[in-house]
Amino acid sequence: MKKNRKVFQSLTLILQFGLNMVVPIFMCTMIGVWLGEKYDIPVIAVPLFAVGALAGFTNIFKMAGKIYGQDGGADENHVKKTE
Repeated sequence: MKKNRKVFQSLTLILQFGLNMVVPIFMCTMIGVWLGEKYDIPVIAVPLFAVGALAGFTNIFKMAGKIYGQDGGADENHVKKTE
C-alpha cells in the first residue's frame, strides 16, 4: 500500500506541474484574444501568450524550489542576527 501512495503522490505532482503551466498560458491567451477582438489588434495575443508562459515557468520554478527545499529565501529561524 505504501508503494501505491508514492505513485499517487508522483501523479499528483505531475498534475500540479501541468496545471501550473497550462492555466497561466490559457488565461493570458484568452485575455489577449478578447482584447484583440475588442480593440481590433489580433496580435496582442502573442505577447500575452509569452507572458503566460513566463508566469507558468515561474510557478513551476517556485514549486520545484519548495519541493527540494531550495526556495532561495532565508528562513527566519536560520537568520543570524549581527548586533
